[in-house]
Amino acid sequence: MWRNFLLVVGLLVMGVSQGVGATPVDMQEGLWEITTRVEIPGIPVAIPPVTMTQCITQEDLIPPSEQPNSECKVTNHQIKGNTVTWSMVCVGEEGKIQGDGQITYHGDRFEGTVKMSLPEGMTVTNHMSGRRIGVCK
Repeated sequence: MWRNFLLVVGLLVMGVSQGVGATPVDMQEGLWEITTRVEIPGIPVAIPPVTMTQCITQEDLIPPSEQPNSECKVTNHQIKGNTVTWSMVCVGEEGKIQGDGQITYHGDRFEGTVKMSLPEGMTVTNHMSGRRIGVCK
């Protein structure tokens, strides 16, 4: 009896967190290593990639923005299959930065991009790749 009760409660919690009838994204929760490569049109100098680690769960599928001295808000978050898309706005000392992101998960890895429009009229594209490296502590 308790086993059936816990199963029903677990299914209800999954339904609330993912949306009724939604299928979870094919992503293994845990500690991920994320590498970001920045591309700025018109800048011939290669910017070295940046690597960080982050815990990713089904409830938090979007890696955080690393905009220094700014506050970022994610809007228009959507999930279609294994692809997560979003828009974001960051407001800081340099002004407002707007961006759109997309990540496609493949179990223990992902690829994605975030295109950001800077106040100066410049567009920056962040190419991201991630791989699951373990469990979160």
